[in-house]
Amino acid sequence: MSAVAIPCQSSNCPNGHPPSRLECPTCNKLGIKGSFFCGQDCFKANCELTISESSIKTHKIIHDIATPRQPLLDDPNINKDGTFNPFGTFKFTGTLRPVYPLSPRRIVPDHIPRPDYAQDGIPTSENRRAGQPPKILTPEEQDKMRNVCKLAREVLDIAAAAIRPGITTDEIDAIVHEATIERGAYPSPLNYRGFPKSVCTSVNEVICHGIPDKRKLQEGDIINIDVTLYKDGYHGDLNETYPVGRVDDDSKRLMRTARKCLDEAIKLCKPGALFRDLGKTIEPIARANGCSVVRTYCGHGINDLFHCAPNVPHYAKNKAVGTMKPGMCFTIEPMINLGHWDLEHWPDDWTSVTIDGKRSAQFEETLLITETGVEVLTAGKPREDLQ
Repeated sequence: MSAVAIPCQSSNCPNGHPPSRLECPTCNKLGIKGSFFCGQDCFKANCELTISESSIKTHKIIHDIATPRQPLLDDPNINKDGTFNPFGTFKFTGTLRPVYPLSPRRIVPDHIPRPDYAQDGIPTSENRRAGQPPKILTPEEQDKMRNVCKLAREVLDIAAAAIRPGITTDEIDAIVHEATIERGAYPSPLNYRGFPKSVCTSVNEVICHGIPDKRKLQEGDIINIDVTLYKDGYHGDLNETYPVGRVDDDSKRLMRTARKCLDEAIKLCKPGALFRDLGKTIEPIARANGCSVVRTYCGHGINDLFHCAPNVPHYAKNKAVGTMKPGMCFTIEPMINLGHWDLEHWPDDWTSVTIDGKRSAQFEETLLITETGVEVLTAGKPREDLQ
């Protein structure tokens, strides 16, 4: 069978479109039709268009359009190692970016008792007891709180010892997870209202609820590690903010201010003290050091429930109700910003960041009101860098 002759397909053939004698080899590879030419001169003439003495490679444009794209190279939100920013179009307030993919959910051995939300993410007991007054713990329950809080402090100290430039927050999450299950406890954040990790790691402008990912800590960062354990039916909650290597003076001032805000508020705690008065002490300290107090989040009751009454605001002129009574357990955890107190959330619906991208620091302790004052159940050793 004889082949059908294909006329020259150049749009500006100078020879009157005679039968073609060659095909563009690149178009052949890419499967582009319509690239047959009567000769080399015609092919070259079709490849270049002269405008004002400048040549434009017109035919090559077709190759560029047809060439398959490689997302890892073309998308600025995807890195060469396969990690990526899942919120590439989001307008971030600061310089921090998430680094995905997240590692798989970590496994908790079957023999470890877990809270009611561990399976479906719904804290049914919390929802059922919402609106009830703060629980007064029995002596036996108080001892369970002491034990779980002691273990939570151990886990936080282990995680803090691993902080260094180059470690990822996901690796810190693994450390917290393993240390928790080694103590026969459940990491309370895991699947609480769907939270995907065993600890919250909040870096630089992140105020709270940062999700551990593949971002490596850098020299000069600050990081808050928020640990909560669940054991024998009770939760123990605490957090601290740490420097990563050497940090600037503003970051040092911020961390020292946040620690002082917490320590001075704890001094007020005793039977009969008003919860609303804590903010009267915290906010002036923050303001005197050029900082602000986050208003959106507050301290909370804690016992057999992760979060419950009372609410403990940290800013002045709040309208919190209630007085402290022996047997009550709750947290104080002021979030202090270098800039404005307001915040917004990343599209993951967890990560809370400062509205202006400036840094934030936080410290938290779980407290028990006694007959004569207060017991800091999660107390640790004083840090030299905060003095």
